[in-house]
Amino acid sequence: MRDYVVVVGAGLMGSGIGAMAALAGNPVILVDTSAERAAMGVEKAREHIRLREENGLATAEEAARAATLLEASDNTAEAARKARMVVEAIIENLEAKQALFRQLDALLPAEVPICSNTSGLRITEISALCEHHPERTVTTHFWLPAHLVPLVEVVMGDKTDEAVALAVREELKKWKKSPVLVRRDLPGQLANRVFQAIIREAIDIVASGLASAEDVDTAIAAGMAMRFPVWGPLMHLDAIGTPLGLSVQETVLPSICADKEASGYIKDMVARGDLGAKTGKGFYDWSERSIDEAIAKRDAFIIEACKILNKLDN
Repeated sequence: MRDYVVVVGAGLMGSGIGAMAALAGNPVILVDTSAERAAMGVEKAREHIRLREENGLATAEEAARAATLLEASDNTAEAARKARMVVEAIIENLEAKQALFRQLDALLPAEVPICSNTSGLRITEISALCEHHPERTVTTHFWLPAHLVPLVEVVMGDKTDEAVALAVREELKKWKKSPVLVRRDLPGQLANRVFQAIIREAIDIVASGLASAEDVDTAIAAGMAMRFPVWGPLMHLDAIGTPLGLSVQETVLPSICADKEASGYIKDMVARGDLGAKTGKGFYDWSERSIDEAIAKRDAFIIEACKILNKLDN
C-alpha cells in the first residue's frame, strides 16, 4: 500500500521535512546513502519533534505518534514502492538530482508527485531526464530550519501539471506549513528574489558608509521585520494608500542600489578570506560573537512567533 511520505536525503533539511510529515500523521521513510546516515536522520527528526512538543507547537500525543511513524532506509527503490509522495533533499548538485529524479520517475506510478527541496536550481532542469511523467515533478522549497519555519515555496516547472502543484500545496497545509504557489520556474523562486533585493541594498549601505552592518541588521530586525509575520509589504502599501507608496518610490528608488551583478564589496571579502562565521570574520567579527548563540536566538524567536501566529489563526 502506497501511504508513505519518502524523504530522500536524511540530513539537516531532510530530517526537518520528515519530522513535519510525521507530525501530520504520515508514515515516513528517511532514505540516505547508508543505513547509519538514515538512522541518524531519524534520530534528528525525533529531536525536532521533541523540540516542537517542548515548546507547545505539538501535543504530547502528536509527538509520541510521530516518533513511531519514522523509518530509516538506505534503499531508494525499496522505499519508493511504498511512496505516495517523494521529497528529494539531497546535495544541491544538478547532476545528482537529475539522476535521482530519473530513477524515481521510472519507479513510481504517474500519480505519485516527485518534489525537490532545491533552494536554487530549477525544477525544469532537475526533471529534464524524466522520460515518463515530468508533469508530476515540482519544487517544494522548505526554509531552514524546516521543522520551524512555516514557509514552503511550491514551484511549477515548465512541464508541471498545475493540478499536481495545487495538490502538493494542499498536502503541505496539513503539515502546518504555509505553502505558496510559484507559477514560473525562475532563479530564486519567490522569497529569495525578495530576500536578495534586501541583501543587495543592505550590502550597498555598508559599502557606502551609510551605516554599519550591525545597524543595518538592527534596522531590519527591529523595524520592518517586526511587522512582516502578519503585515507584508503589499498589505502595507494598501494600508498607507498606493498614492503615498508611489510618492515614496519616486523619491527613494533613484538613489538605491540597482546592480545586476554581485557586489564588489562582498567579492573583495571572499577574496580576502573573510568568509563569515566559519573563518571568524565576515560582516561581523565572530571572534567576539558566537554563531551558535545567534542560531539559538533565531530559533527561539521563530518558536515564539509560531506560537503567536497559531493563536492569531485560531
